[in-house]
Amino acid sequence: MRKLKLEELGRVSIPAFREQEKLPVVIVLDNIRSMHNVGSVFRTADGFAVEAIVLCGITGQPPHREIEKTALGATHSVAWTYEEDTVTAVNRLRKAGYQLIAIEQAENSTMLNHFQPDMDQKYALIFGNEVNGVSDEVMKLIDTCLEIPQFGTKHSFNIVISAGIVLWDVFSKLNIKKD
Repeated sequence: MRKLKLEELGRVSIPAFREQEKLPVVIVLDNIRSMHNVGSVFRTADGFAVEAIVLCGITGQPPHREIEKTALGATHSVAWTYEEDTVTAVNRLRKAGYQLIAIEQAENSTMLNHFQPDMDQKYALIFGNEVNGVSDEVMKLIDTCLEIPQFGTKHSFNIVISAGIVLWDVFSKLNIKKD
């Protein structure tokens, strides 16, 4: 077996990426501390062609050397905005027709493997701070909460891993429904 060369991957240009159909998802980053995590979420968002990222509170913003180190240019392809207050951001997304979903361990959460996204719905996936998770103020506003099943001794995944798992799940379930 031979690995493909970069020129064989058929990657789209940034202008073509901006015009292509997107996964009906906006990622909301609620006070993410690590610039490397922010950059990695950008790169993951590019890989799944999400609509946009909303950076909130203390979450770092491009251009920033540490974000770019892990984003590898995805800050130029993925649309993003900044909102000082996460509550304001999620209220704006609700008004725009997005279902608000926290990725969190909470009472009455839905296990990710039981979540069935609807092709006609837009989603705002809210990922919280590395220590404190999604803020209590935002948790009061969400429509539902998804929890990633875990079976080991640790109580959480890194935010980037969580974003990758959830985006893959939503992407694969929506694409399966298209076929």
